[in-house]
Amino acid sequence: MRKLCLLTLALSAVILCRANVRLPNVLSSNMVLQQRSTATLWGWCEPGERIAVTTSWDGKTDSMRGTRDGNWRLSVATPAAGGPYTIRIKGQNTLVLDNILIGEVWLCSGQSNMEMCENWGLPDVKEELPLCYNANIRFFHVPRTTATHPQDDCPGNWAVCDSTQLKSFSAVGYFFGKRLNKELNVPIGLIEASWGGTPAEVWTPAGLIGADADLSTAATKIKPADGWPHLPGYCYNGMLAPLTSFAIAGALWYQGESNTVAPDTYSKLLSTMIASWRSAWKEPLPFYYVQIAPFAYGEKYEGARVREQEARTQQVENTGMVVISDLVTDTADIHPKNKHDVGLRLANWALAETYHHSGIVYKNPAYQNMEIKGDKIIISLMDAPNGLAVKGNEPKDLLIAGEDKVFYPAKLKLEGNRMILSAAAVKKPVAVRYQFDNAGIGNIFSKEGLPLAPFRTDDWPLSP
Repeated sequence: MRKLCLLTLALSAVILCRANVRLPNVLSSNMVLQQRSTATLWGWCEPGERIAVTTSWDGKTDSMRGTRDGNWRLSVATPAAGGPYTIRIKGQNTLVLDNILIGEVWLCSGQSNMEMCENWGLPDVKEELPLCYNANIRFFHVPRTTATHPQDDCPGNWAVCDSTQLKSFSAVGYFFGKRLNKELNVPIGLIEASWGGTPAEVWTPAGLIGADADLSTAATKIKPADGWPHLPGYCYNGMLAPLTSFAIAGALWYQGESNTVAPDTYSKLLSTMIASWRSAWKEPLPFYYVQIAPFAYGEKYEGARVREQEARTQQVENTGMVVISDLVTDTADIHPKNKHDVGLRLANWALAETYHHSGIVYKNPAYQNMEIKGDKIIISLMDAPNGLAVKGNEPKDLLIAGEDKVFYPAKLKLEGNRMILSAAAVKKPVAVRYQFDNAGIGNIFSKEGLPLAPFRTDDWPLSP
């Protein structure tokens, strides 16, 4: 009799073990699902097990049977923003996800400037802590994870925004989400997948790096360092691949400092990465990114060259670049403390371009073309409809050169969206540079208060 009881218990344990329906961590209570989308729900089960999913926002039940590999996946239509809702998932066992909101979900990725949070001593975030609780903002923070091949799950859990959660969450992401929540009046879900020190290669599928001679060569220049991975694909595999079935509205990116060792391929690298993410999510995701800040890098022009490459990446459809040179107070610190305004500027791009709000000033004035007239060069700018202004008595870091390629400080006259430049030492000018060095901070702004993006009109070789 004792043997029979033990056998019965053992068989029951096997049945219970085999019966459990499981979910990836990104599908959990407190999550935000993308509104008016097709949300994919997925997980693991017994082969052939019938899985029924009931969503409280419409009361519908959808079902399917697990594959022979023990996977299940089905799609549900999400309504307009609202909640909280529940999702009931029933197989041999039953899982209930509650406190679910429907709204807008954004991915926040990059290296340390995206990763920076209150724990880094950011005063703007510290001021937020006493009043930051907001049940309509939710965080999913992916811990630092690497893998040699794409994974189907990652650690992490959804949490409501409060002072405890905010201390360790991306400040840029939080200020972005806070503004969207206020302006759109919908729940906001923020997924942070960032890692300080990482080059963009680790966030790009390795096969795409290896298949391109330029990118493959550039990747070999990334030196191993304690504290972060450097091999292509490692963070993509461990931190992004597990999320690609989870519908999002778009992506934010703040990175580039670790790619200054091979600056001239950065636009190609970033464009490749953007395309890979869009392919993985099967959506033309909006991609808004931050141009790296002025900093005293070791090699002359390496930071300027990355910024130039970032500006070129704006040619990729449905992207936008935020310029933050005016938010830097110490060019010896690669981590500017003002993340509040970075988040707001990214939010303005999203509000204007993704959500089509009017009357928002979000584009920095930028170089359009030039014309040589005698001893002067006339620079025409985009996105300065009301003209320009110089903060201070004289323009900073604005240079003009002749065919000898020797640059001199330029005298500046403003006419609407045009800059008229000259220098007594340059009788026949051919080129202009503005803030085209590592640590220079310009002082030319649109009348709306956004800084002129760094540029150069020449394509001369850049010697150290």
